[in-house]
Amino acid sequence: MEQLSGVKAHTIRIWEQRYNLLQPSRTATNIRSYGEADLRRLLNVATLCARGQRISQVVRMSEAECQAAALALCNEVQPADGPRLNALLTAALDLDEPRLHRQFDEAIEELGTEDTILRLGYPLLQRLSVSWKEGSLSLAQERLVTQLLRQELLASADALPLIPLTQAEAPRWLLFLPEGEWQELALLFMNYALRARGRQVLYLGPNLPLADVVATAKAFKPAVIATVLTTVPARNQVRSYAAELRAQCPDASVILFGSLAVQTPALPDGCLPLACLHEFRDLIPFVNQPVEAELTEK
Repeated sequence: MEQLSGVKAHTIRIWEQRYNLLQPSRTATNIRSYGEADLRRLLNVATLCARGQRISQVVRMSEAECQAAALALCNEVQPADGPRLNALLTAALDLDEPRLHRQFDEAIEELGTEDTILRLGYPLLQRLSVSWKEGSLSLAQERLVTQLLRQELLASADALPLIPLTQAEAPRWLLFLPEGEWQELALLFMNYALRARGRQVLYLGPNLPLADVVATAKAFKPAVIATVLTTVPARNQVRSYAAELRAQCPDASVILFGSLAVQTPALPDGCLPLACLHEFRDLIPFVNQPVEAELTEK
């Protein structure tokens, strides 16, 4: 359940005990056994919580209301993108990888990499995810699209010129995912968006222990450290993780992207939680000084 939903096991247990969210059957030795309906319920709740709704509010919804609210997230698409999104969805449903590649390439040529990901890539993933939760799809289509978007972001970033470290005026960014975190797509988007705007970026990728982040920051001296928190650390440890990162890297501002970050109150000074990639993209031009000053100026 943890691996499929991205919700930590201890959080699932808390939601069961405190909110009666799921009612798994139990074996004679008290081992929980979950069914597909439990997983769909958990995914719908996690989707809504990731968009800023509190668990205490979500659990009051009926099953139908929760499903409808999750489905509504898939309708946040510009009208002009509808036909193209439907074409991508059809190709994904058919598991037609060459057609998907061609359609994404055409969209990138017309819209650019960033708008293609934000206006088409993520909405497509949302629709596939919700369709799977409804029981009409397997996970294969979602995995296929995720891998294609990953390839597109890597290729687009590789096509950009590298900024020499001797170019002092270019702000330095350090990007990584915490140890145990593997969902790389948002971090790859950040990497491309920063490089496209002439920032120096050191991309360390997924599953990096905090000690290695700190050692790298001491050598690289970034102005900003950015990471994505969706499955780790544990929800009740996010604040302490952020505090430790800030304490060990006091000269860098910290951007925390993802559901765990935005749902954690009272993050340490110098730590900025972001809920969507549009916010991240809009923030980039203002990052030449500590985060608190940037927000005031913006």
